[in-house]
Amino acid sequence: MDLFDATTSTAEGLPAVEEGAPLAVRMRPRTLAEVAGQSHLLAPGSPLRRLVEPEGAAGRAVPSSVVLWGPPGTGKTTLAYLVALTSGRRFVELSGVTSGVKDVRAVVTDARRRLATGGGETVLFIDEVHRFSTTQQDALLPGVENRWVTLVAATTENPSFSVNSPLLSRSLLLTLRPLDDDDVRLLVRRAVEDPRGLDGSVVLEPDAEDHLLRLSGGDARKALTILEAAAGASLEAAATDEDDASPSVDLAAVERAVDVAAVRYDRAGDQHYDVTSAFIKSMRGSDVDAALHYLARMVVAGEDPRFIARRVVIAAAEEVGMADPTALQTAVAAAQAVALIGMPEARIILAEAVVHVATAPKSNAAYRAVDAAIADVRAGRAGPVPAHLRDAHYSGAQRIGHGAGYRYAHDAPHAVATQQYAPDELAGTVYYEPSDRGQEREISTRLARIRQILRGG
Repeated sequence: MDLFDATTSTAEGLPAVEEGAPLAVRMRPRTLAEVAGQSHLLAPGSPLRRLVEPEGAAGRAVPSSVVLWGPPGTGKTTLAYLVALTSGRRFVELSGVTSGVKDVRAVVTDARRRLATGGGETVLFIDEVHRFSTTQQDALLPGVENRWVTLVAATTENPSFSVNSPLLSRSLLLTLRPLDDDDVRLLVRRAVEDPRGLDGSVVLEPDAEDHLLRLSGGDARKALTILEAAAGASLEAAATDEDDASPSVDLAAVERAVDVAAVRYDRAGDQHYDVTSAFIKSMRGSDVDAALHYLARMVVAGEDPRFIARRVVIAAAEEVGMADPTALQTAVAAAQAVALIGMPEARIILAEAVVHVATAPKSNAAYRAVDAAIADVRAGRAGPVPAHLRDAHYSGAQRIGHGAGYRYAHDAPHAVATQQYAPDELAGTVYYEPSDRGQEREISTRLARIRQILRGG
């Protein structure tokens, strides 16, 4: 059964797929088995699976409404259609861009009337629900709360900020993850062979497939759109040839289709490591322009932005350190924002963090200090904790000398008391030697005086 065949579908209102519909629409999954990715949401017994499964499933306790949050092309619309199709519910779709309060109320009123007259349940799918105003979202509340409609709302933005609390509290929030390369590859290969898609009319070359996956960035819709454009060009070119073999969609065809040259960057090979190495060394060397170049190469090649963000965080700690502690704050904030926002906007966040790290004063003093301390510990240079620093809170501790002679730092001038903190074996050992760059210049002066006081000088 075609998912959107209006003559055979068991769900009233699902849009029919025209013969000339885009490839991504024709290849939309018809069953849960065809859905790629999102295994965490579709495990047996999960709320979404129970919502999608046909009526009569054993132990079925169906959630009333769901909010699907995830990047573009991860299956939000597909899942909404499956809810209606497999359950036989009537399907109504509204857009957060073009629909208003009047449209929402009309759907809810009609759904309530149909229930009262035995007309069956209604699935209300709202795409881009984050674009609804508070008033529009409030108009949904009676229908959701009374289960006059089963709401399936899709959003690419964090619902905690874009969906009002009353509606969110009445719905189950489900987070869709970006599709990985294997998921998108499965969908692309299915589209090449499936009669609904290209029906084997072209052969997709491996390097073209790899470039297509990089360009898609985990967006299945984008991958199929690029494939359709490249295949169309290849079929058109082959129409003048007498060769009966299926035309090939090669790398050049994909490049022409999207006007994006393939970046020679294999995420599992030498190019990945070479570009990443050059990226880190450019930030370390304070060449902000080179660092941005390598960032751009990774972004265009489809590198996971979270991987890039992690490298920037490491560079902020390892290469900048205490010469500018705010670099680490920027890098960590960027990593969190990248995870929240995703591509393509994440490129701007990454660029800001790269510029900060590359242009900041550099010091690896903290990095060298902790490695030196670890080396001593591994070499057995530890020694017992000085008696005056040991825990003295339990009964009998003071009788064995724990805490005796300890000086409370805040009672001393400048909150620095003269006493030994390190084990005897390491007394006087210096690990951290601040540079004369950035904030460490001030730290160096202050630290010299602190160490002098600690040692009774």
